[in-house]
Amino acid sequence: MPVPCLLEPVMRAPTGSVVGLCSASATMSAMGMAFLGYWGIHEPTPWKAGDVLVVCLAFLSFVALGSTIWLITTPVPDEGSERIVPARRAFAVGMVLMWLAIVIAVVP
Repeated sequence: MPVPCLLEPVMRAPTGSVVGLCSASATMSAMGMAFLGYWGIHEPTPWKAGDVLVVCLAFLSFVALGSTIWLITTPVPDEGSERIVPARRAFAVGMVLMWLAIVIAVVP
């Protein structure tokens, strides 16, 4: 069993962090899908470069938000290591990409 170093305190993630990140990631994914549906991804008009950029950013955000759930629920081998920090970063990246796609689509 590894002995914790006295210089690095072992802090556990707050209770509810896993559930909170999973539900926030699912909510942002649903908002992104609703945005793409209402924005007009299915319209027959030819796409412009900005349209392709918006769709690519939205799909990249779906990848980041989906990996948030995968990272946070991945089993860890020992009690000391948690995957909360990479999951929070993936969620932040996914959220920024989604809002960037929305802003690019809305602002002419």
